[in-house]
Amino acid sequence: MKFFNLLILFVFISFSSGLRAQTAPVEGSLDGGTIDSQLTWLLKKSPNYQEYEMIKRFMALKMKQNVLDTLKVMRASINEGKNTITAQQTQIDNLKIELGNTNQNLEQTTKEKNSMSFLGILMNKAAYNALLWGIITALVGLLVWFIYKFRNSNLVTQQARAKLSEVEEEFEAHRSRALEREQKVRRQLQDEINKQKAGKS
Repeated sequence: MKFFNLLILFVFISFSSGLRAQTAPVEGSLDGGTIDSQLTWLLKKSPNYQEYEMIKRFMALKMKQNVLDTLKVMRASINEGKNTITAQQTQIDNLKIELGNTNQNLEQTTKEKNSMSFLGILMNKAAYNALLWGIITALVGLLVWFIYKFRNSNLVTQQARAKLSEVEEEFEAHRSRALEREQKVRRQLQDEINKQKAGKS
């Protein structure tokens, strides 16, 4: 009777689990899920002998195949990840090169923006402004010096002309006096000559 009740119970459980397997997806099996869930299912389904789990050969082979498939998928995923990393690293290197070129162009543009060309020499704006104002100051200084020299020379020329005019006037006066004296002396000489001629006659 006990045996019969156990048999009925076993058939009922087998029949109901068979129906459940057909109507719903199997929870925990070697056909799906993660390796961890498959191992857990395998340990639950395997009978114990002392401290050992007795795993059926086909289940062990199926588990081995599942592990190998998972490793294959993981290796492919790792290789794909490595390829992605390599591609991204190449892209990063290219972007770094582009960034370096862009920074170099930016520095050159900034340098050119903050610089002026003077006689073919690139100078920053502060030095250019200092040089320009130095040249302007030197030119203004030279102009002032030339004006001073011109006025000084003009003044000296005017003074020399005034002295020349004065000397000419003195010379004319002296010449007039000398001429008068000479005429006076000639008259006196003529008078003397006339007196001597009159005294001889």
